[in-house]
Amino acid sequence: MEKQPIEQLQKVATQLRRDVLRMVHAVQSGHPGAPLGCAEFFVALYFDQLHHNPDFKMDGKGEDLFFLSNGHLSAGWYSVLARSGYFPVEELKTFRKLNSRLQGHPATHEHLPGIRVASGSLGQGLSVAIGVAEAKKIDKDDRLVYVMMGDGELQEGQVWEAAMYAAHHKMDNIIATIDYNGQQIDGPVSKILDLKNLRAKWEAFGWEVNEIKEGNDMKSVLEGLETAKSLAGKGKPVMNLLYTQMGYGVDFMVGTHKWHGSPPNDEQLANALGQLEETLGDY
Repeated sequence: MEKQPIEQLQKVATQLRRDVLRMVHAVQSGHPGAPLGCAEFFVALYFDQLHHNPDFKMDGKGEDLFFLSNGHLSAGWYSVLARSGYFPVEELKTFRKLNSRLQGHPATHEHLPGIRVASGSLGQGLSVAIGVAEAKKIDKDDRLVYVMMGDGELQEGQVWEAAMYAAHHKMDNIIATIDYNGQQIDGPVSKILDLKNLRAKWEAFGWEVNEIKEGNDMKSVLEGLETAKSLAGKGKPVMNLLYTQMGYGVDFMVGTHKWHGSPPNDEQLANALGQLEETLGDY
C-alpha cells in the first residue's frame, strides 16, 4: 500500500475509532476500550509498515503477516482491514450479528479475508506467530511476522513458554507487540497480577526490546515500528512495548478498565462521536 502523510494516517485512526464505537453500540456488545487505544498501531501497521495484499491468500507467502492474539480487539482490526481493502466497509454493519463473518472474536470458519487463525483464547497468539515465522524460515521467505498481545494476557503461562522457544531458536523474523495500557477486564493490571519490569523480563528471556512510549501518537508509533524492523534479522526476536491509553480519543472512556467490554448507550455514543471527526465517511 502506498505510504501516506502522518496527517492522513491520523484521519484513518480517527475514523477507526468512530467505526469501533458504532459497531459495539449497534449490537450493545463488544470491547471498545482497547481498540480505541490501539487505533494508531493498527493504522500504522496496515497503511504504512506491512508488506501485504488485500487480495487475500491464506498461505501469505511473500507477505508480512499479522496475528491478533488478544482477539477481543476485533472491532478495531475489522475496521482497519475493511478500510485497507480486504472487504467492503459496509460489512462492518454486521459485526457480532448471527451468521456474520465479523464474529466477536476473529474466526476462520467464516472465511473473512485477513484472518488466518481464530483468536481470543488468550495466551496462544505468540505461539501461533512463532510457528508461522518458523515456516517462513523453512520456505526461505524473508518477510516478517507480527503479533499483538495484551498486557493482562501475559498472565498466561503459555506466553513465556513461547518466549523461551523463540529466543532459543533465534526467531529473528518475528516482531511482537504488547498493548501496554495497564488495564484488564477486572481492573488495573498492577492490582490483578502485577507484571513488574516488563523490559527486564523480555530481555532476560533473550528478546530485543523496543519501547514505544507514545503509543497514541502516530509519529511515535511509525518511528517505533521502523526501529523494530531495523532490529529484526539480527539473531533475536523483537518485542515492542507499546504504551497506550485504553479508551483514547473519548474523554469519559480514557484510562479506565470500565470500558474494556462495555458498549456505550445512545447518549454516550453521541457524546463520543462528537469528539471524533468523521474523516473517511461512516459505513
